[in-house]
Amino acid sequence: MTHPLVPQIIELAAPVAEQLGLEVVSVVFHTNQSPPVLRIDIRNLQQDTGLDDCERMSRALEVSLDTAEIIPDAYVLEISSPGISRQLTTDREFISFKGFPVIVSTSPPQGGQQDWVGQLIRRDETKLYLNQKGRVVEIPRNLITRVQLDERH
Repeated sequence: MTHPLVPQIIELAAPVAEQLGLEVVSVVFHTNQSPPVLRIDIRNLQQDTGLDDCERMSRALEVSLDTAEIIPDAYVLEISSPGISRQLTTDREFISFKGFPVIVSTSPPQGGQQDWVGQLIRRDETKLYLNQKGRVVEIPRNLITRVQLDERH
């Protein structure tokens, strides 16, 4: 269950992140800990998210949170990066994960199949290319609903 303050915190954190070239990915307020921990995951929109991004966000957001007085009691602010998302969406991710095992979901099913498993070769403007045991499979991009890393391998 989401803590009732989370929407207000997101409302406050999103513009702060935006000014720094960052994006708020998720917010969780762990009130079962003492002191409570406010964890905010951020992503740098231009490059890999680094420690510097987390520190900049932490300093800027701390001021905004103190000023807004949304959280009345003591808490710990934790800014971090979400790490590798299982789902691939950006061109950069498709380049970075070339050769990795992926699961491609299509709708409607393509050739009687809805999920395709194989090594990611690449994607271009119209198709995604998979290596299935040495055989290249071409899947039209307009049918793809999701591409995610296959963590079973």
